[in-house]
Amino acid sequence: MVNINKNLVLRDLEELLNSSFSKTLDYMSDDFNIEQKHALEMFKKRIFLEEIVEETVTFNKNITWDFSIKNLKIIENAEELIRIFKLRSEVYKNINYQKEFPDPIEGLNFDIYDKKSAIIFYHNNNIISGTTRLIFDSEFKLPTDKIYSFDTIRKKYETIGELSRLIVKHQQKGLNLEFKYLMKGAYLLFMLNKIDLTLLGIKKEHYKLYEKFGGNSIIQELDNYGNLDLDALVLSWNPAEVSEFFKKIFL
Repeated sequence: MVNINKNLVLRDLEELLNSSFSKTLDYMSDDFNIEQKHALEMFKKRIFLEEIVEETVTFNKNITWDFSIKNLKIIENAEELIRIFKLRSEVYKNINYQKEFPDPIEGLNFDIYDKKSAIIFYHNNNIISGTTRLIFDSEFKLPTDKIYSFDTIRKKYETIGELSRLIVKHQQKGLNLEFKYLMKGAYLLFMLNKIDLTLLGIKKEHYKLYEKFGGNSIIQELDNYGNLDLDALVLSWNPAEVSEFFKKIFL
C-alpha cells in the first residue's frame, strides 16, 4: 500500500505541475520558461522511473526461478535493477544502438516493457556483465510488434513472450561465459513459467548459431530493425524442443 499510495501522490503532483507550470509566462524571459519546461520534463521522467522500478521488482518477485544457480540471478530489488539499466545504457552507447533504444534518463536505459519482464543477469565478484529479459505478453504487447505484428501467433498460443535486451558487456569471438549463462536463464524462464512460445529479433549473421539451438524457426526477414540499419530476423523459439547441442553447451 505504501508504494501504491506514493505513486498516487506523485501522479497527483504531476497533474498539478502540468496545470500550473506548463504554460509559458509572458512576463518572464525565454530562458526562464525553457528552464521551467525542462524541470517539468525531468520530474515526469523521475515519476516514470519510480513507477518502472516498483512495478518491475514486484513482477519479478512473482516469477518462478531457480535460485541455486551460481552467478545467474533474477532481480530482487531496486538497486540491482538500476545497475541493469546502467549496463544497458553503457553497452548501447558503445555499439551505437541508442537511436533505437534511447535512454529516457541519461545513463539509464529502461522502457514500459520492463514492467512485465523477468530480468536476469550474470554477475561475478559483484560485477554485473550481462543481462537479458523475457517480456511476458500483456496490454503493452511486445516490442517487435511495432515492426512485425504477432497477432496471428497470439491466436495459436495462450502465452507468448519476447526475449530482448540481451546484453554482454565484453564482446569477444565465440561463446563467452555471460552469453552461455543468459541463454540457460532464458531456457529456465520458459520452462519454469509455462510459456508456450518465445519470440526474439536477432542479427541475420547470428542465425548460424541460433539455428543450432533447436526448436526455432524464422518468422520474418527484415532489411532493418527499427532505426538500426542491419539485416535482421524475427524468430520463434520453443525451448522445450532444444537440440542436443544446446543441452551440451548451455545446460
